Amino acid sequence: MGFMAEGNTLAWQDSVKFIDYIKKHGIIQLLNIWNANKDRSNDAFKWGDEVCQFIKNVEYIMVNIDKETKDVRLALRSHEVLAELGKKEKELPADQIEFLWRPEYGRFMVEGTPGHPYIGLGRQLLAIENSLAKRREEVEQHLRPDEAIMTISAFPMMGVNTFTAPPARPHGVVAESKYLPDEVINPHFRFSTLTANIRNRRGRNVNIQIPLYRDKNTAPHDEFPLEVGDANAISPFRIHMDAMGFGMGNCCLQVTFQMSNIEEARSVYDQLAVVAPLLLSLSASSAIFRGLLSDIDVRWTVISQAVDDRTREELGLEPLVHNKYQINKSRYDSIDSYLSRSSMLRPEYNDLPLVYDHDHYQTLIAGGMDELLARHFAHLFIRDPLVIYSDKIEIDDTTHTDHFENVQSTNWQTMRFKPPPPASDIGWRIEFRPMEVQLTDFENAAFIVFMSLLTRAISDQKLNFYIPITKVDENMKTAHLRGSVLNNKFHFRKNVHTSTLSGSVDNEYEQMTINEIFNGKESGEFAGLIPLVRRYIETLSFDLETSQRVNRYLSFLSQRASGKLQTMSAWTRNFVQTHPAYQHDSVVSQEIANDLIQRLNSISSGKIQEPTLLGDFYDAK
Repeated sequence: MGFMAEGNTLAWQDSVKFIDYIKKHGIIQLLNIWNANKDRSNDAFKWGDEVCQFIKNVEYIMVNIDKETKDVRLALRSHEVLAELGKKEKELPADQIEFLWRPEYGRFMVEGTPGHPYIGLGRQLLAIENSLAKRREEVEQHLRPDEAIMTISAFPMMGVNTFTAPPARPHGVVAESKYLPDEVINPHFRFSTLTANIRNRRGRNVNIQIPLYRDKNTAPHDEFPLEVGDANAISPFRIHMDAMGFGMGNCCLQVTFQMSNIEEARSVYDQLAVVAPLLLSLSASSAIFRGLLSDIDVRWTVISQAVDDRTREELGLEPLVHNKYQINKSRYDSIDSYLSRSSMLRPEYNDLPLVYDHDHYQTLIAGGMDELLARHFAHLFIRDPLVIYSDKIEIDDTTHTDHFENVQSTNWQTMRFKPPPPASDIGWRIEFRPMEVQLTDFENAAFIVFMSLLTRAISDQKLNFYIPITKVDENMKTAHLRGSVLNNKFHFRKNVHTSTLSGSVDNEYEQMTINEIFNGKESGEFAGLIPLVRRYIETLSFDLETSQRVNRYLSFLSQRASGKLQTMSAWTRNFVQTHPAYQHDSVVSQEIANDLIQRLNSISSGKIQEPTLLGDFYDAK
């Protein structure tokens, strides 16, 4: 979860006097990185996942299943499991470390990544699913008999009654939540400091509100015990949450790519930013929050609101007196500007008014950085550092990047543009961040492989996905809608093989369904992303085994996009609404949650088949 260090962290009131210093020196550190690496070139294409991980991220949730009551709860001992998992990393030589394990926000979460990035494309693609399976098995070796490890986006009973093992009470001093106990927060100081400092900076608890799914017996919120008790009243038929843990306690699937040079990284960053909302919709797996069926399908807005540290002045609710800027987004949101210097990027595409720190911008320009990239980083630096380590304030800017990473790593956007670390063989990278984690290793592998191939196709075939950034923002909103993968249309470029330098940009794109974008239009006017990737594969000379496996992944995603297979969100809704205990009131009872989690665990472990979710792509063991 971004930049972490050991040491004592400062409370917000003690941090304030160091903020300007941290930001000033963060910009200096950035310029040092820039000058050392701006001409760097010919780095190999490396990539990986984070299933909650470096270079593929996958995040896992630990659950406890009571053998007598069958109640499912979050198991609050991931720190103990991580201590065991980390022993290999300490004992083995670096080249023998298969996986890296890192803490995540929740005391019930672990993040696993490959020990080494994948290089190039080819038979490396065969290793992904096996790597995910082996990671799951490695965690399972350290679980108790009544525990399970799962890749689900959101635990359905988070914030409902006693939802942790061991039990813990809300109203702690860190989160001050009426729903979540502080014990759900990872014991590393960074996480509790983030939680408290976001709350203290904004001057009140976070106020997460998402629409409640309205069934025939659903009551408005005031018939539930949901009142906030402050000026930020809950709207009728909304699900209220009040702590960072409701967002950062969710899991995701992230992929990082190392590009050959900075220009390629900037170009592919832009193109992937356009497809981010589309992959968010296609990977939808979050339907239940705080024990209630929501009317959204994905987690993104929940996390966005959970870490929104903007003050009332920054939100535009009060005149600017203590703060410098009105800021139109949370620090966890979609990107705000394109970065490429390619002729494909018309100025009209950057149509979102960009708020940025002009002093930092001038420093970067004076240091030799171009205007587009300088504005990008000066925009990130309108945010304050949230976690300052007391013993790491005065550091050597020529050899450290802690202050830069402090700000960079707490701008959680759909894409992250990542400069090389100092004195490292790691190059310019881009991180693709929007995807929801999937239930099975097969599904996660399918998304990882698709994104890896799409990234190379974009670069090698000079694909052009540009649309105005405001339309990307509209797509992000659309991606949240219940059933958006089937029922809604997204803005997308009509022709991805051409660029226009004049004329209205409005003529370059239209609204398409997810099926049309991924599988192509019946008229043949647009081929579709999956057929484009299939054609690209034909140029790569894959062996038979690799071709068959990759095409299996692509066929799965094609069927998901067409609606032949359900998203996890759609499947979950159907499970709840057809459960004998469901009262058609939008409430997910403990009994329903128990059956849901145990069913999901049986599917992910391969004990049972679920054709509506996986078809014949994931056979039961």
